[in-house]
Amino acid sequence: MACAATTSLWAQGVYKIGEINSYKAQPAFLEPYKRGMELAIDEINASGGINGKKLELVLRDDNANPGDTVRMAEELVSREKVDLIAGAFLSNTGLALADFAKQRKVFYLAGEPLTDKMTWQGGNRYTFRLRPGTYTQASMLVPEAVKLNKKRWAVVYPNYEYGQSAAAAFKKLLKAAQPDVEFVTEQAPPLGKVDAGSVVQALADAKPDAIFNVLFGADLSKFVREGNTRGLFKDRAVVSVLTGEPEYLDPLKDEAPDGWVVTGYPWYSIKTAEHSAFASAYQTRFKDYPRLGSVVGYTMIKSAAAGIAKAKGADAEKLVEGFKGLQVDSPFGRITYRSEDHQSTMGAFVGRTKKEGAAGIMVDYTYLDGSDARFQPNIADVKTSRLAD
Repeated sequence: MACAATTSLWAQGVYKIGEINSYKAQPAFLEPYKRGMELAIDEINASGGINGKKLELVLRDDNANPGDTVRMAEELVSREKVDLIAGAFLSNTGLALADFAKQRKVFYLAGEPLTDKMTWQGGNRYTFRLRPGTYTQASMLVPEAVKLNKKRWAVVYPNYEYGQSAAAAFKKLLKAAQPDVEFVTEQAPPLGKVDAGSVVQALADAKPDAIFNVLFGADLSKFVREGNTRGLFKDRAVVSVLTGEPEYLDPLKDEAPDGWVVTGYPWYSIKTAEHSAFASAYQTRFKDYPRLGSVVGYTMIKSAAAGIAKAKGADAEKLVEGFKGLQVDSPFGRITYRSEDHQSTMGAFVGRTKKEGAAGIMVDYTYLDGSDARFQPNIADVKTSRLAD
């Protein structure tokens, strides 16, 4: 009887997170991400939940389509009665969720979408983001790009919100740091539809000294394969956002590039106590190594739990206030959600790729903290960009 009563209380006392993502379209990142969320949910509920209530995930697939994203959000809020929404991988679906949150006054925690419009231009009261955006990641890469001392640059990026935002940030920041730089060509293939042969040929024809690459996933694999075949990368520097993430580096296997400057996640050699504990728990549970998606999913749920605990509930207005200045322990160390722009201070690893046997790894890396003012715009600019909020 006691067990039945306890079960009944748990069933009635839950905080429901409605999570929307492109699971079918982007499985390389989102399957590990889902596992990271599950690990965090298990840990939270095993320790007694939040305010005596269990945490529950309600998942939906957005078909990588902003219109479907909004329909799923409406269903979760109206029919499933979720307490908050979370998720989005692609920047265009993330922006759709952010606008929905603003219109419906629903709290939204974005884990992954990287466009700067999530928290700066277009940022709104109800939206907070975990991962460092395109400006921050570009600002972490630019000092390394300057050290290369290359004048003629080519840029290649997927032609949608994230790619456009990353390319624009890198060009602006590199030009400010190295005024004599020239951008000699840009290639912007549609997401998931890169014609790698023509893109590689166009880049080669421009004869750049260096390339800034924003492609990821299957597009990256095709680009690297074709570039290797045609000698595009021979004696040419490459700076590449995201390529050091195991989601994208591991599938390249023995085609992995050597010496690219990248952001990524060298899970195999991070020795901090917090990361070791996370990696051990993840590997014990799933019999697999973590990817960056695992860290993002895990930390996003831990953030939601910490926010609910601080707000003493899931009321949207109280959650907004609770998340301002919220501190959360993550596998990368403690992070803070900034009051000014609702951006967390999670950082990124910057290093170089190295082909080791039949695989690529990250070496010579450094973790750059997102709280470092060098990697953020000044507060006055942030406030100006959020005037519509």
